[in-house]
Amino acid sequence: MAQLGKVIGVGVGPGDPELLTIKAYRTLKEADLVAYPKKRRGADSYAKKIIAPYEQAIRESLGLVFPMTKEKDVLEREWNRIAEEIYEHVSQGKTVAFVTEGDPMLYSTFIHLWKTMKAKYPDVDISSIPGISSVTAVASQLMIPLADGDEWTAVIPATEGREKMKEALLQHDGVVFIKVAKVLPMMIELLEELGMAQSAAVATKVTSEDEWIWRNVDELKTAELEYLTLMMVRQEKKEVVV
Repeated sequence: MAQLGKVIGVGVGPGDPELLTIKAYRTLKEADLVAYPKKRRGADSYAKKIIAPYEQAIRESLGLVFPMTKEKDVLEREWNRIAEEIYEHVSQGKTVAFVTEGDPMLYSTFIHLWKTMKAKYPDVDISSIPGISSVTAVASQLMIPLADGDEWTAVIPATEGREKMKEALLQHDGVVFIKVAKVLPMMIELLEELGMAQSAAVATKVTSEDEWIWRNVDELKTAELEYLTLMMVRQEKKEVVV
């Protein structure tokens, strides 16, 4: 029986292919198989698009269709199927690099894969290579610090829980709301209520060639934006002159 291979989660950054780390690039070149997530058969993969300039260096690639549902039974079945598909290659001694946009350990598809693989195949070596997250990338694109000194900053999935979103804004100096597109009208209304609309900016597919940034969030009250959209809110502290 062949010695087991391994699985490596590879963060490929927020969108700009040049933000790939040297270690990530080397791993993609050395892996026997590069797997990437996609929403459905025939659909484009954002992670694959990021690494497209390096395709000639990749030996073999495999698109995996990931479930887009909240039904627990369907999720469990599909995640098990994906883990089994990857294990077929690992059992042959292959190194599988699983690419994901951003960072593998921050709200990533890789986290679900890692949990499923560890439960089904505990003997498989699984590791992760960090990548630049859209959370840090948007701060550089906007030239607005995420946090400074003793400030508190939070990264929060935007939800319809208005009071929780309000609490997050009031308790932190800065907040990055990910997955904000589906609740954008509510979030803008909340920002206006708190007098924070001027402290917010929204970005879609940050750093990529398809990037859009809005510093005036009032323009987005009726907008329908893509899934990979986030909102950064940061209240500037006024300098106290003694």
